Amino acid sequence: MTTQNHTEENWQDRTILLLGKDRVAKLANSSVLIVGLGGVGSFCVEFLCRAGIGKIAICDYDRIRPSNRNRQIPSLISTEGKQKTEVMKERLLEINPELFLKVFQLKFNEHSSNEILSEDYNYVVDAIDTLSPKVFLIENCVRRKIRIVSSMGAGEKISPSLVRCCDIEESFQCPLARLVRKRLHKFGIRGGVKVVFSPEKNIIPYKKIKAGSPIGSISYMPAIFAVYCASTVITDIIQG
Repeated sequence: MTTQNHTEENWQDRTILLLGKDRVAKLANSSVLIVGLGGVGSFCVEFLCRAGIGKIAICDYDRIRPSNRNRQIPSLISTEGKQKTEVMKERLLEINPELFLKVFQLKFNEHSSNEILSEDYNYVVDAIDTLSPKVFLIENCVRRKIRIVSSMGAGEKISPSLVRCCDIEESFQCPLARLVRKRLHKFGIRGGVKVVFSPEKNIIPYKKIKAGSPIGSISYMPAIFAVYCASTVITDIIQG
Protein backbone atom coordinates (compact mmCIF):
# COMPACT_ATOMS: atom_id res chain seq x y z
CA MET A 1 0.00 0.00 0.00
CA THR A 2 1.42 3.38 -1.03
CA THR A 3 0.66 6.77 0.41
CA GLN A 4 0.43 9.68 -2.01
CA ASN A 5 2.72 12.56 -1.13
CA HIS A 6 0.48 15.59 -1.49
CA THR A 7 3.41 17.97 -1.03
CA GLU A 8 4.68 16.93 -4.48
CA GLU A 9 1.43 17.91 -6.18
CA ASN A 10 1.24 20.98 -8.35
CA TRP A 11 -1.82 23.04 -7.36
CA GLN A 12 -2.59 23.45 -11.08
CA ASP A 13 -2.41 19.74 -11.94
CA ARG A 14 -6.14 19.42 -12.61
CA THR A 15 -6.18 22.53 -14.81
CA ILE A 16 -3.21 21.19 -16.77
CA LEU A 17 -5.04 17.88 -17.26
CA LEU A 18 -7.96 19.79 -18.77
CA LEU A 19 -6.23 22.49 -20.81
CA GLY A 20 -2.67 21.26 -21.31
CA LYS A 21 0.59 22.91 -20.26
CA ASP A 22 0.74 25.35 -23.18
CA ARG A 23 -2.67 26.86 -22.45
CA VAL A 24 -1.99 27.02 -18.72
CA ALA A 25 1.27 28.83 -19.52
CA LYS A 26 -0.72 31.25 -21.66
CA LEU A 27 -2.98 32.03 -18.71
CA ALA A 28 0.05 32.47 -16.46
CA ASN A 29 1.43 35.07 -18.86
CA SER A 30 -1.84 37.00 -19.09
CA SER A 31 -2.90 40.14 -17.24
CA VAL A 32 -6.50 40.86 -16.19
CA LEU A 33 -8.03 43.85 -14.42
CA ILE A 34 -11.20 43.44 -12.33
CA VAL A 35 -12.99 46.66 -11.45
CA GLY A 36 -15.44 46.24 -8.58
CA LEU A 37 -15.16 43.58 -5.86
CA GLY A 38 -18.80 43.15 -4.98
CA GLY A 39 -20.84 40.00 -5.55
CA VAL A 40 -19.78 39.52 -9.17
CA GLY A 41 -16.25 40.92 -9.01
CA SER A 42 -15.12 39.08 -5.87
CA PHE A 43 -16.19 35.70 -7.21
CA CYS A 44 -14.83 36.42 -10.68
CA VAL A 45 -11.35 37.39 -9.49
CA GLU A 46 -11.16 34.24 -7.38
CA PHE A 47 -12.14 32.08 -10.36
CA LEU A 48 -9.48 33.77 -12.50
CA CYS A 49 -6.84 33.34 -9.83
CA ARG A 50 -7.67 29.65 -9.34
CA ALA A 51 -7.54 29.17 -13.13
CA GLY A 52 -3.95 30.42 -13.09
CA ILE A 53 -4.11 33.94 -14.49
CA GLY A 54 -0.61 35.16 -13.60
CA LYS A 55 -1.10 38.90 -13.39
CA ILE A 56 -4.20 40.38 -11.77
CA ALA A 57 -5.14 43.94 -10.86
CA ILE A 58 -8.08 44.61 -8.55
CA CYS A 59 -9.85 47.93 -8.10
CA ASP A 60 -12.38 48.89 -5.43
CA TYR A 61 -12.66 51.73 -2.91
CA ASP A 62 -15.31 50.30 -0.58
CA ARG A 63 -15.21 48.64 2.82
CA ILE A 64 -17.02 45.45 3.79
CA ARG A 65 -20.45 45.96 5.34
CA PRO A 66 -22.86 43.51 7.02
CA SER A 67 -25.23 43.68 4.03
CA ASN A 68 -22.45 42.29 1.79
CA ARG A 69 -22.40 38.97 3.60
CA ASN A 70 -25.21 37.38 1.60
CA ARG A 71 -23.29 37.40 -1.70
CA GLN A 72 -19.64 38.58 -1.55
CA ILE A 73 -16.57 36.35 -1.15
CA PRO A 74 -14.58 38.61 1.22
CA SER A 75 -17.51 39.39 3.49
CA LEU A 76 -17.40 37.71 6.92
CA ILE A 77 -18.17 38.89 10.41
CA SER A 78 -14.42 38.99 11.03
CA THR A 79 -13.77 41.19 7.97
CA GLU A 80 -16.48 43.81 8.45
CA GLY A 81 -15.08 47.33 8.14
CA LYS A 82 -11.97 46.20 6.25
CA GLN A 83 -11.13 47.31 2.73
CA LYS A 84 -12.36 44.80 0.16
CA THR A 85 -9.11 45.09 -1.77
CA GLU A 86 -7.00 44.18 1.26
CA VAL A 87 -9.11 41.16 2.18
CA MET A 88 -9.09 39.90 -1.41
CA LYS A 89 -5.36 40.52 -1.70
CA GLU A 90 -4.68 38.20 1.25
CA ARG A 91 -7.07 35.58 -0.11
CA LEU A 92 -5.68 35.58 -3.66
CA LEU A 93 -2.09 35.29 -2.47
CA GLU A 94 -3.10 32.34 -0.29
CA ILE A 95 -4.36 30.66 -3.47
CA ASN A 96 -1.32 31.55 -5.59
CA PRO A 97 1.67 33.03 -3.73
CA GLU A 98 3.41 33.59 -7.08
CA LEU A 99 0.58 35.78 -8.38
CA PHE A 100 1.66 39.22 -9.58
CA LEU A 101 -1.04 41.31 -7.93
CA LYS A 102 -1.65 45.02 -8.23
CA VAL A 103 -4.15 46.76 -5.95
CA PHE A 104 -5.99 49.98 -6.72
CA GLN A 105 -7.89 51.19 -3.67
CA LEU A 106 -9.66 53.75 -5.81
CA LYS A 107 -13.03 54.62 -7.27
CA PHE A 108 -12.91 54.27 -11.05
CA ASN A 109 -13.68 57.65 -12.63
CA GLU A 110 -12.19 60.31 -14.91
CA HIS A 111 -9.59 61.18 -12.28
CA SER A 112 -8.29 57.63 -11.72
CA SER A 113 -8.85 56.03 -15.12
CA ASN A 114 -5.44 56.82 -16.61
CA GLU A 115 -3.64 55.33 -13.63
CA ILE A 116 -5.80 52.22 -13.48
CA LEU A 117 -5.75 51.56 -17.23
CA SER A 118 -2.07 52.36 -17.73
CA GLU A 119 -1.09 48.66 -17.76
CA ASP A 120 -1.12 46.45 -20.84
CA TYR A 121 -4.08 44.25 -19.87
CA ASN A 122 -5.18 41.27 -21.90
CA TYR A 123 -8.69 41.66 -20.52
CA VAL A 124 -10.80 43.84 -18.25
CA VAL A 125 -13.78 42.65 -16.21
CA ASP A 126 -16.34 45.34 -15.44
CA ALA A 127 -18.14 44.48 -12.20
CA ILE A 128 -19.12 48.06 -11.32
CA ASP A 129 -22.67 48.38 -10.00
CA THR A 130 -23.33 52.04 -10.84
CA LEU A 131 -24.16 53.32 -14.30
CA SER A 132 -21.86 56.29 -14.99
CA PRO A 133 -18.50 54.73 -14.02
CA LYS A 134 -19.56 51.47 -15.71
CA VAL A 135 -20.16 53.23 -19.03
CA PHE A 136 -16.99 55.29 -18.58
CA LEU A 137 -14.93 52.12 -18.10
CA ILE A 138 -16.46 50.40 -21.13
CA GLU A 139 -15.94 53.48 -23.31
CA ASN A 140 -12.32 53.77 -22.17
CA CYS A 141 -11.59 50.12 -22.92
CA VAL A 142 -13.16 50.33 -26.37
CA ARG A 143 -11.19 53.47 -27.16
CA ARG A 144 -7.94 51.87 -25.91
CA LYS A 145 -8.74 48.61 -27.73
CA ILE A 146 -8.71 46.53 -24.53
CA ARG A 147 -11.00 43.51 -24.49
CA ILE A 148 -13.70 43.81 -21.85
CA VAL A 149 -16.60 41.78 -20.50
CA SER A 150 -19.19 43.74 -18.54
CA SER A 151 -21.60 42.36 -15.97
CA MET A 152 -25.11 43.72 -16.15
CA GLY A 153 -27.60 43.54 -13.29
CA ALA A 154 -27.57 40.39 -11.13
CA GLY A 155 -29.93 41.93 -8.59
CA GLU A 156 -33.63 41.10 -8.52
CA LYS A 157 -32.93 37.82 -10.37
CA ILE A 158 -33.33 34.24 -9.13
CA SER A 159 -33.02 31.96 -12.19
CA PRO A 160 -29.43 30.95 -13.05
CA SER A 161 -30.46 29.09 -16.21
CA LEU A 162 -31.37 32.36 -17.95
CA VAL A 163 -27.94 34.00 -17.57
CA ARG A 164 -25.97 34.32 -20.79
CA CYS A 165 -23.07 36.15 -22.46
CA CYS A 166 -23.44 37.99 -25.75
CA ASP A 167 -22.68 41.24 -27.54
CA ILE A 168 -24.32 44.17 -25.78
CA GLU A 169 -26.45 44.93 -28.85
CA GLU A 170 -28.00 41.46 -28.51
CA SER A 171 -28.95 41.94 -24.85
CA PHE A 172 -32.62 42.40 -24.09
CA GLN A 173 -35.11 42.75 -21.27
CA CYS A 174 -32.37 43.92 -18.87
CA PRO A 175 -32.98 47.45 -17.55
CA LEU A 176 -29.30 48.09 -16.83
CA ALA A 177 -28.18 46.82 -20.24
CA ARG A 178 -30.71 49.11 -21.90
CA LEU A 179 -29.33 52.13 -20.06
CA VAL A 180 -25.74 51.14 -20.83
CA ARG A 181 -26.55 50.70 -24.54
CA LYS A 182 -28.20 54.10 -24.64
CA ARG A 183 -25.18 55.81 -23.05
CA LEU A 184 -22.70 53.96 -25.27
CA HIS A 185 -24.58 54.98 -28.41
CA LYS A 186 -23.74 58.59 -27.52
CA PHE A 187 -20.06 57.64 -27.83
CA GLY A 188 -20.74 55.96 -31.17
CA ILE A 189 -20.34 52.49 -29.67
CA ARG A 190 -22.80 50.01 -31.11
CA GLY A 191 -21.66 46.50 -30.40
CA GLY A 192 -18.24 44.98 -29.93
CA VAL A 193 -18.66 44.72 -26.15
CA LYS A 194 -19.38 41.41 -24.43
CA VAL A 195 -21.87 41.50 -21.58
CA VAL A 196 -23.23 38.99 -19.12
CA PHE A 197 -26.93 39.51 -18.49
CA SER A 198 -30.22 37.84 -17.73
CA PRO A 199 -33.50 38.58 -19.52
CA GLU A 200 -35.41 37.41 -16.46
CA LYS A 201 -37.99 39.97 -15.45
CA ASN A 202 -37.15 41.68 -12.19
CA ILE A 203 -39.06 40.40 -9.19
CA ILE A 204 -39.76 44.05 -8.43
CA PRO A 205 -40.44 46.12 -11.59
CA TYR A 206 -37.41 48.31 -12.28
CA LYS A 207 -39.47 51.52 -12.37
CA LYS A 208 -40.64 50.86 -8.80
CA ILE A 209 -37.08 50.71 -7.45
CA LYS A 210 -36.12 54.17 -6.26
CA ALA A 211 -32.80 55.54 -7.47
CA GLY A 212 -30.05 54.84 -4.97
CA SER A 213 -32.12 52.39 -2.94
CA PRO A 214 -30.81 48.87 -2.16
CA ILE A 215 -31.61 46.15 -4.70
CA GLY A 216 -32.60 42.67 -3.57
CA SER A 217 -30.11 39.86 -4.19
CA ILE A 218 -29.56 36.19 -3.45
CA SER A 219 -26.28 34.38 -2.74
CA TYR A 220 -25.84 32.42 -5.97
CA MET A 221 -26.84 34.86 -8.73
CA PRO A 222 -23.78 37.18 -8.60
CA ALA A 223 -21.60 34.05 -8.58
CA ILE A 224 -23.34 32.78 -11.73
CA PHE A 225 -22.68 36.10 -13.46
CA ALA A 226 -19.06 35.82 -12.28
CA VAL A 227 -18.76 32.32 -13.76
CA TYR A 228 -19.79 33.65 -17.17
CA CYS A 229 -17.39 36.59 -16.90
CA ALA A 230 -14.46 34.39 -15.87
CA SER A 231 -15.26 31.80 -18.52
CA THR A 232 -15.34 34.49 -21.21
CA VAL A 233 -11.95 35.87 -20.16
CA ILE A 234 -10.29 32.45 -19.89
CA THR A 235 -11.74 31.10 -23.14
CA ASP A 236 -10.81 34.18 -25.14
CA ILE A 237 -7.27 34.20 -23.76
CA ILE A 238 -6.52 30.53 -24.44
CA GLN A 239 -8.06 30.77 -27.91
CA GLY A 240 -5.95 33.81 -28.70
